[in-house]
Amino acid sequence: MAWDVDRVSFTDENGEVASLPAAWTDIDPADPFVVVVSGRCPFRVQDPLAAADLIDALRPRGVGRTTP
Repeated sequence: MAWDVDRVSFTDENGEVASLPAAWTDIDPADPFVVVVSGRCPFRVQDPLAAADLIDALRPRGVGRTTP
């Protein structure tokens, strides 16, 4: 049994009690972020990659660089 998430219990077609994460159902209210973005992404993949390159370029030499 998982104690870290809310679960929904039900009786299956064989009369056995089963459960699954409540997030897999419509019993929990919708996540506000998911509702607002409506499946859209707020940025293109290259945008955060460019930001990471800029951060690397601004760091002093040898301090936490992600590339050699």
